[in-house]
Amino acid sequence: QLQLVESGGGLVQPGGSLRLSCAASGFTLGNYVIGWFRQAPGKEREGVSCISPSGGTTDYSASVKGRFTISKDNARNTVYLQMNNLKPEDTAIYYCAARRTLLQSMCSIRRREYNAWGQGTQVTVSS
Repeated sequence: QLQLVESGGGLVQPGGSLRLSCAASGFTLGNYVIGWFRQAPGKEREGVSCISPSGGTTDYSASVKGRFTISKDNARNTVYLQMNNLKPEDTAIYYCAARRTLLQSMCSIRRREYNAWGQGTQVTVSS
């Protein structure tokens, strides 16, 4: 059974850093594109970043580009989101999502592309 479990969220001051983890079970990352999304109170869930099955293609939303870095460890079957220089507007519940694909370079931050979701982890940026 495919399962995604996020961890690493918490409370951090503006300018601080966090690393989120998305642990996958029931499938191998080499056949799936993984995306990170976030949802702030009262707002739509938005795409943040993605990484292709090969790991060779990544993408970021304009609001996080240059501050966030996505990576994967196939041996651990885990995808990470390193978040630096955090801002109050980054406060949200962060979700990882997966979609099986035959395209090793596929990477999308569009919510409709994904059909498996984790439960989310809360990130709060506040002084």
